[in-house]
Amino acid sequence: MIKNRYKIERCNLMKRIEYEPCSVKDLLKEMKDTSELMIDLAYSSMLFYNEDIANEVLYLGEKMNFLIYHVRISAILGARRIDEAEEMSGILQVANSSEAISNAAEDISKLTLAGMKIPEMIKPLLKIEETVMRANIVETSSLADKTLGELRLETETGMRAIAIRREEDWIFDPNKYTRLLANDVIIAEGPEEGVPILYELSTHVTYRRREKEDITVDEDLANAAEIIGEMKNLSELAVSLAYGSLLFDNEDIAREVEDIESKINKMCYELERLVLKTAKKTEDYDGLRCLIELARSSENISDAAYEMADVLFRDIDTHPAFIMAVRESEEIITTIVVEEGSYMDRKTLGELNLETDVGMDILAIRRMERWIYRPSDSVKIIEGTR
Repeated sequence: MIKNRYKIERCNLMKRIEYEPCSVKDLLKEMKDTSELMIDLAYSSMLFYNEDIANEVLYLGEKMNFLIYHVRISAILGARRIDEAEEMSGILQVANSSEAISNAAEDISKLTLAGMKIPEMIKPLLKIEETVMRANIVETSSLADKTLGELRLETETGMRAIAIRREEDWIFDPNKYTRLLANDVIIAEGPEEGVPILYELSTHVTYRRREKEDITVDEDLANAAEIIGEMKNLSELAVSLAYGSLLFDNEDIAREVEDIESKINKMCYELERLVLKTAKKTEDYDGLRCLIELARSSENISDAAYEMADVLFRDIDTHPAFIMAVRESEEIITTIVVEEGSYMDRKTLGELNLETDVGMDILAIRRMERWIYRPSDSVKIIEGTR
């Protein structure tokens, strides 16, 4: 984890970051983790109208500013010849794309902080299997000063810790050895019924559930809800694959980003069409405006992800930072197509138990034009699945 060792001076609402030498490889890896979490939290803040989660996105935005600044300075300092400048241009393109992704995520969160909400009638229609929550661990909490392995949170609550904020520092993808401390902010993901359990364990405050209203289902809004859910998943996937294609120098993965970017663009056009069509049926114009802004931010995220992956399509030698990341990484990213007669055909991910048997974690599955991001154990693999 790269600590935020920089000093910030407030002057006319501007922030000054003092440069300290950092490994470009480590910066890129941390930018990947930060970007993925920002997108996940930004969408969640809007879909579940959670201002606390929206504020966490802004915290992460400050971290991204620090990382992007250091990548740019490192690129400038590292180029002394034309060939080195060409290699560094790819690094700068990644920095620009990362900044665009960060800004788009912040734009979504700022809508939440401005009090704007998506239409209430659309929320029950959203097909989102897991929700994201945030909680402060108080000093008297039973979670304080225990490791995640000791607590077995996923077993006891159904919620999986995806990040921890400790003052100005972030811990991404915490493992069973990660110790929770008093005043930590835990970000967790899981089924909706697990949220109250973890929230009350962390804060010792009774969780207040929102009452569900009986809402008449509108066909156009039902279609819009389906698009939003898929757009959220595809935006996260595009960013994850874009960074992965660079870190593992994989052009096939970069091509997948290109396909996702094209699909999200079409989805944005369709969402805007449905919003305009729905405008005559409701007076919730702020809610409809939220959907349009959400579409624009999603398009900006996918465009930026494609621009990042585009580095691999140009006839320029891969920068040594990317090569070092591949050599030193303990993981790889790849795509496979399930052929007829394969051992995997017609089995669920739970039955295959791939993470235990072969050490591979399934990031996403593609069936024809449909993507399933972060598939659950119940998802069945069939012939032709990619």
